[in-house]
Amino acid sequence: MYRENKISSLLNSDIQTRKKFEILNQHKIKIMDLTFQEREYNSLLRAKLSSSDGDTVELHDQFYRDHKLLLILFRVLAVMPILRSRPGKITFSWKSGATIYAIFFWCFLTVVVLIVGKERVRILQTTTQFDEYIYAIIFVIYLVPHFWIPFVGWGVAKEVAKYKTSWGSFQLRFYRVTGTSLQFPKLKSLIVIISVGCLLCAVLFLLCLSFLLEGYPLWHTIAYYHIITMINMNCALWYINSRAIKAASFSLAFCFRKEVMKDCSASVISKYRFLWLNLSELLQSLGNAYARTYSTLCIFIFVNIVIAVYGAFAEIMDHKHDYNISYKEAGLIVDVIYCCTLLFIFCDCSHKATLGVAKGVQKTLLSIDLLQADLEAKKEIDIFIVAIEMNPAIVSLKGYVTVNRELLSSSIATITVYLLVLIQFKFSLDKGQL
Repeated sequence: MYRENKISSLLNSDIQTRKKFEILNQHKIKIMDLTFQEREYNSLLRAKLSSSDGDTVELHDQFYRDHKLLLILFRVLAVMPILRSRPGKITFSWKSGATIYAIFFWCFLTVVVLIVGKERVRILQTTTQFDEYIYAIIFVIYLVPHFWIPFVGWGVAKEVAKYKTSWGSFQLRFYRVTGTSLQFPKLKSLIVIISVGCLLCAVLFLLCLSFLLEGYPLWHTIAYYHIITMINMNCALWYINSRAIKAASFSLAFCFRKEVMKDCSASVISKYRFLWLNLSELLQSLGNAYARTYSTLCIFIFVNIVIAVYGAFAEIMDHKHDYNISYKEAGLIVDVIYCCTLLFIFCDCSHKATLGVAKGVQKTLLSIDLLQADLEAKKEIDIFIVAIEMNPAIVSLKGYVTVNRELLSSSIATITVYLLVLIQFKFSLDKGQL
């Protein structure tokens, strides 16, 4: 009887425990079903959002809000008169107030540049010393960027406005697919620091040249402040756009990996494939929109480096018995360092952005366990990998040049060749004078 009672009590305990586990499992299944239904419902609601609705795009366009200060500074400098004409839309018009202001401001500065340029050309024509001739050429070259503003700024404003608007559409599509808004950590504060730094860098650079180089009066710097600031801001703008694309690619890869770990289905992979293609297209449109601007900037930097390095080398060779560096040589070295820094930032940030776009997504695709994926998911994975190979994430200035670290190395090689030719030419002239 004791044994029967003990077995009966144990059976009753097991039955009660099993009932409790069944109740808990049913409760968990209900919670999971509710969570799944809620997630599907939210996904359906996000799918109804349209990029044609300006208010919706404005709500998710965090990139515009973060780099708005940079666009305002470009309008103040009369370089890129684009406006936020309505929510979610950036446009350019020749009749807008920003464009009219840009034309008048540019005409006023043109008068100042011509006055200073006349003085620089007069020095170029009257000087007989080699070093002063080199300085005069460099200062005349630094005035040239002012005259191409209508061509490289206003002329591409429509394409730039289209590119800026596409950022809003991409961020809304990112929210529809991932369920989270795209964020750019510390970008707003970084833009404030960079903007102030560009202004201070322009002032310090011109004051250094005025102090180090002879025949460069302080009042001549008035014509150069907006030019140097514009060059610095263009370099900063490229860095900010590349950084934003890199941040977007990291966020996309993170969300894709998290989503695939929960549900490795064909629909999920397909949605992220289209989102990645949109990001790759955004990266390519960056180079196409600013092709004129940065092509001319590269030519300017290239010519400036060649002349400054040649002038510094010639000065050193003329004073080879004197081991002290003169102010003239120091000024040319400052000019070389400044231009090389601009070229390095331009090439390096593009290289990092292109690597980041495909790296994270490819790593996630290759880490998927194909044994647990169905046939449709495997097909989508293959299509995604082919799409990455057929649409490489590159920054090209409308096909003329691909912006990456190879551009930096090829530029150094080309500059070296030109310098060797110029140095040989100088040596032949020196021998002829002897």
